[in-house]
Amino acid sequence: MLAAALSQVLLTRVLKLITARTKTDIDDRTIAAVRWPIFWTVLCVALYVMLRTLEPDAAVAGGADDHAAYWRRVLLTNRIMQTVLAVLWMRALMKCSDAVLEVLARRVDDFGWIEPRSLPLYEIGSKLLLVGGSIYVILLVWEVDVTAWLASAGILGIAIGFAAKDTLANLFAGIFILTDAPYKLGDFIVLESGERGRVSDIGIRSTRIVTRDDIEVTIPNSVMANSKIVNESSGPHVKRRLRVDIGVAYGVDLAKARTVMEEAAAACDLLAKAPKPSVRFRSFGDSALMFQVRGFIDQPVLHGRAVDQVCTRLYEGLAAADIEIPFPQRVVHMQAPAP
Repeated sequence: MLAAALSQVLLTRVLKLITARTKTDIDDRTIAAVRWPIFWTVLCVALYVMLRTLEPDAAVAGGADDHAAYWRRVLLTNRIMQTVLAVLWMRALMKCSDAVLEVLARRVDDFGWIEPRSLPLYEIGSKLLLVGGSIYVILLVWEVDVTAWLASAGILGIAIGFAAKDTLANLFAGIFILTDAPYKLGDFIVLESGERGRVSDIGIRSTRIVTRDDIEVTIPNSVMANSKIVNESSGPHVKRRLRVDIGVAYGVDLAKARTVMEEAAAACDLLAKAPKPSVRFRSFGDSALMFQVRGFIDQPVLHGRAVDQVCTRLYEGLAAADIEIPFPQRVVHMQAPAP
């Protein structure tokens, strides 16, 4: 008891001195988690050494049978202590893993594969691994043959895999999406099928997006994992380039038309000021000189409103400057029928 108490105090104090300069609470939580497992580990080791040291002589114990019974009781006691230690250390490692995962989730900029949204997935996975490992250790301590159990589990796993292959495909795809993070909550994405919207939920089985029509679309993760996805919110920044094509009539003053269009784009408050909007002469059309007004918007959600504002400003500016915006015209000749 004294050795266990001293080991607990000395080890925790030494660890606190080592981790006193850290900025996170992961070390304090780890020390609190392993404090009592250390105490009981030292105590159980001391008890086992005591039982072996106090081995009775066969003659004093009352014969060989009593001597063998003593060692059977020692073996039973040792197995019970090892089982208790396995459970204690399993609980301690669970607390340590939770602390580590929470710190990694808070530092999402450094560890992009762990986010607050995916934290429960890693917590459940780590707990399953620790519980499975503890059960395996306990079975070995009690000398239980695990071969049959593993074989049965393998056969059962194959049967479940064939019966629920679609569900498992969505499950593994969801895990890969959470770890690889091609998109995250709140991102604007465009699917290969044409749907566009904000990601509202990333689950184990499916991903949900809310379109601009305020309709929620649920897509299985297996489809998301095998599709081309355009993430409009990803990249160095969330700004997105906006392009509006417009034509002016042949014969106009190009410099004047360019100036009018630049002033119209600069008057749009939905376009970012840096980099500033620009105008490019693109091509010679069938009935117009084709220009393209380009600018950036701060958020992908502003795309529709920004296009409306740019088109309105361009039309008003060109009309005020008396610059014609041509459109296709057809001349129909009507001929009277022959008498």
